Amino acid sequence: MAFNRRQFTQAAAALAATGVTPLVFAADTIKIGYVSPQTGPLAPFGEADKWVIDQMKTAFKDGIGIGGKKYDVQIVLKDSQSNPNRAGEVANDLILKDKVALVLTAGTPETANPVSDACELNEVPCISSVVPWQPWFFGRKGDPAKGFAWTYHLFWGLEDVIANFTDGWKSVPTNKKVGGLFPNDGDGNAWGDKELGFPKPLSSMGFTLVDPGRFQNGTQDFSAQIAAFKKEGVEIVTGVVIPPDAKTFLTQARQQGFKPKVITLGKALLFPGAIEALGDLGDGLSTEVWWSPSHPFTSSLTKQSARALADSYESGAKKQWTQPIGFAHALFEVAADALSRAKSQKASDVRDAVAATSINTVVGPVKWGGAGPFRNVSKTPLVLGQWGKGKKYKYELTIVSDEQAKSIPVGGALRPMPG
Repeated sequence: MAFNRRQFTQAAAALAATGVTPLVFAADTIKIGYVSPQTGPLAPFGEADKWVIDQMKTAFKDGIGIGGKKYDVQIVLKDSQSNPNRAGEVANDLILKDKVALVLTAGTPETANPVSDACELNEVPCISSVVPWQPWFFGRKGDPAKGFAWTYHLFWGLEDVIANFTDGWKSVPTNKKVGGLFPNDGDGNAWGDKELGFPKPLSSMGFTLVDPGRFQNGTQDFSAQIAAFKKEGVEIVTGVVIPPDAKTFLTQARQQGFKPKVITLGKALLFPGAIEALGDLGDGLSTEVWWSPSHPFTSSLTKQSARALADSYESGAKKQWTQPIGFAHALFEVAADALSRAKSQKASDVRDAVAATSINTVVGPVKWGGAGPFRNVSKTPLVLGQWGKGKKYKYELTIVSDEQAKSIPVGGALRPMPG
């Protein structure tokens, strides 16, 4: 039977009178903001975002129900340009101009911290990731007794990366002398921090850390660091550097005859593109693994396993899978779950729903509400991986230690660097 306008209105009124909200009749829009580095030296962190957002447009094509009302979902992506000031600016644009209900952000402290700060200041809920929790929490001057009111984070911590790195190192015979490459940025200052970072736990495990001091990102000459490492007989190199700096360091180390047995770097060695750019220097490098096709988790939104999600990316984007896929996807899983539980799209209602999250995602369980900083931090599992010559791709990542996350299977043992 065809409805005319009067009958439609009467039907809607009758439904309203019964207390049943007719979801199909509403078509308001709710906006989700997303800030990540699409360009600049941190761009590999944002490489998969557009693909993930396209996937989300399909997942959200029928809208989302919030407080008994149906909303179309609009995702607004902003580029931080790998610049903290720019990250803060575009976060303010999302909040003040686009009027987003929720902000998502990922990709190092230089992105997530200024975005989280803008949301905290403007009282807009924010979910962030892809920053160890210490530089995210303490880098924002967080008070463990109070936590934050509007900003919530999911990722692992420095304690996890230290445990994974050292577990791998113990399996290779070395003199336990470790050279540290810690730049003058949010990650470098946290990793090199005498209390929060690597120095104290390394010392307690019998490793000797050689730290030549902070350097600026984009450094063109690592001769001073290499000379210090050679002088002290360093056999393990670690640190947290951007991909261009890793290439500069590794190239100059080879030129200057410095050949450590193990090189385990955070940040720079996460991405297949960065390893390929290193040529034969890439073989044997090790790094933290936050997400991989081997992770035994499934998406709450698309029901894809980690393996299926990675395969879908490879066939759709025509590129090798990369770790940030899982976390970009998981941020939207958490957003969809929180919004669907929110009483309304009011900021405080959305924030309360985010805070009450307890969900299994493609990166593992996400739940907030512990003591201290953990009121705002949900930790995800971490393992250690090593790059080697691949079958399908030039270099492939194998998980070599799961000491911190036994549910994630190991594919081999850490081998010393070739040569």
